[in-house]
Amino acid sequence: MTIGGSTVARELVSLHAWPTPAPRIAAAERTARLTKARALTEAAGATAILIGAGPSLRYFTGLPWHATERLVALLLPVTGQPILICPRFEQGSLEAGLEIDADLRLWEEDESPYALVADAVAGRLLFDPQLPYGMASALAATGLALGDGGSVVDTCRMIKSPAELALLTQAKAMTLEVQRRAARILHPGIAASTVIRFIDEAHRAIGASGSYFCAVQFGRATAFPHGLPGDQRLEEDQLVLIDTGCQVEGYHSDITRTYAFGNVGDEARAIWDVEHAAQAAAFAAVRPGVPCEAVDAAARAVLEKAGLGPDYRLPGLPHRTGHGIGLSIHEPAYLVRGDRTPLAPGMCFSNEPMIVVPDRFGIRLEDHFHVTETGAAWFTEPQLSIDRPFD
Repeated sequence: MTIGGSTVARELVSLHAWPTPAPRIAAAERTARLTKARALTEAAGATAILIGAGPSLRYFTGLPWHATERLVALLLPVTGQPILICPRFEQGSLEAGLEIDADLRLWEEDESPYALVADAVAGRLLFDPQLPYGMASALAATGLALGDGGSVVDTCRMIKSPAELALLTQAKAMTLEVQRRAARILHPGIAASTVIRFIDEAHRAIGASGSYFCAVQFGRATAFPHGLPGDQRLEEDQLVLIDTGCQVEGYHSDITRTYAFGNVGDEARAIWDVEHAAQAAAFAAVRPGVPCEAVDAAARAVLEKAGLGPDYRLPGLPHRTGHGIGLSIHEPAYLVRGDRTPLAPGMCFSNEPMIVVPDRFGIRLEDHFHVTETGAAWFTEPQLSIDRPFD
């Protein structure tokens, strides 16, 4: 596949809405999620769990509501109807996005939503640890017996259903196509901001709500995992690193490609090959029952054999090999030393054992996989070579 040779206008006009959109999460699946959360809550010795605004609220209710200073939360009792705690003036908006049957407990601006929670709970209450500290403190001030509900939420969300895998597959395929188109518009002098803007518009053109995030790095900036401030311009014989993603029904993509724009030299090519081998070794280590940290160790073993590292030393891999992904772009579990969570079918991860050569360049290849009954399956096929980022 040729890098460069096209224009922003030419690529955008040729993009169309995604032809085979994955189905939305069905009502029966949301009911099953609530049933599982109830069982886990009861097993933890609690009578209810409180889940605040954000990805977990969307997971259980379908409601895409971001956290603010006002409490919007699902109160899920072990028995009885789910309860949505929300400001009265937001009732219409919340009801329009709610995809489960729930009782609404409304509060006015001069009332305490935490009192509503306390009145509805008889016994011990678990709460999602993603709830902001101030809200958790206000709950504690009511005198409720509280517990950490993180294991309930994580146990539900870590294992993706076939419907979730389909949405993740679509999101990643869309971003890979956008990455492919972005490579075609590159030319000497193009600004990183121009590429970022194109990637956002391209994501929109194929049916996403734009880019969820985007990092475009050239040359020396590739040595910094999350880039440098300022707007770079591409020069001949530089490395290009593009890391971007979108959302489909809230489910994330997150794909990185690193490739040569011209002659980048033998050292960069050799490091690219080590990175490619490390990514492959991590993938090969995946089996149900294997602890997450073993996947990280497999990638690092390749780097150490090549004289990089060890551990987090540079030149080498400065961060974990991968993260869980779903309704959050980073979510449990993590492919990192110390995370002994056993892999299980349906778990989804990034695979990105980046190599940094300090202050000179970095190589990150990032694709995602899901755990199967016998190993792992890629959502997107890894990059072929430093000169052939896509085909």
